[in-house]
Amino acid sequence: MRHVIALDVGGTGMKAALVAPDGTLLYEARRATARQRGPGAVVESILGFAGELRAYGQEHLGHSALAAGVAVPGIVDAEKGIAVYAANLGWRDVPLRDLLRERLGAPVALGHDVRTGGLAEGRIGAGKGADRFLFVPLGTGIAGAIGIAGRIEAGAHGYAGEIGHIVVRPDGPACGCGQRGCLETLASAAAVTRAWATASGDPDADAADCAKAVESGDARAREVWLDAVDALAAGLVTALTLLDPRTLIIGGGLAEAGETLFTPLRAAVEERVTFQRLPAIVPAALGDTAGCLGAGLLAWDLLATDSEVTA
Repeated sequence: MRHVIALDVGGTGMKAALVAPDGTLLYEARRATARQRGPGAVVESILGFAGELRAYGQEHLGHSALAAGVAVPGIVDAEKGIAVYAANLGWRDVPLRDLLRERLGAPVALGHDVRTGGLAEGRIGAGKGADRFLFVPLGTGIAGAIGIAGRIEAGAHGYAGEIGHIVVRPDGPACGCGQRGCLETLASAAAVTRAWATASGDPDADAADCAKAVESGDARAREVWLDAVDALAAGLVTALTLLDPRTLIIGGGLAEAGETLFTPLRAAVEERVTFQRLPAIVPAALGDTAGCLGAGLLAWDLLATDSEVTA
């Protein structure tokens, strides 16, 4: 059966699948990244995992994969196939596409993890059918993927969609990027975790605990939660003013709170807009499989265009 390898590399683990032309997952597997052993071990883990997937396809599906798509975090030069930098994996300037192509004997597409996840959400997930969408996962940080006519806009230098570094409160907390008051310092899952741990007095409390406390009527939790929602709405209105998306897709850990997040967020965004057209604000549909599914789409796109085009 014709198939491609889809590989989503995260900070601690990797998700992979063999994907048929119609998007069917023919085989799924997960592995640790081995980051505790250093960046060289991470790269070797990726190559080894990809080799295992190729071998599985040969043995169980009749032949090896036609191509591979790989999504990685950090700064990515998708055009050159280089994983430029990832703080949580410790690597710099890894020619990952060439290394994988040599290991697999097949063409490889390399993509940024959030943009690759956005590609999947746009084509087969919550944004399906939308000609313009913005995908914003709320996790440890906040990033974005700008969808236009079924593809993801990477920008002139590969940095498009970095909504987490929109400054929403100039006097706010210091951000790792060097600015103050960036959106991700106030509205990411990590930011809510920090704020709720302080407000609750429980150093082990996290954003999910805060959401549960909101649902149970805790006034302190509600204050923390709505402060994050207010900051998020400010950042999103800036983004939709610039991009005018038809659909705004919210994913990541905070989105798992469901209407505890979406009801006040929709209200806060609607309150802030003036001339702007309000997009549909919807939860992501693919969960933590988005990156892997998007990597599969990258691989099939590569074969369809016969050139190394990535999201």
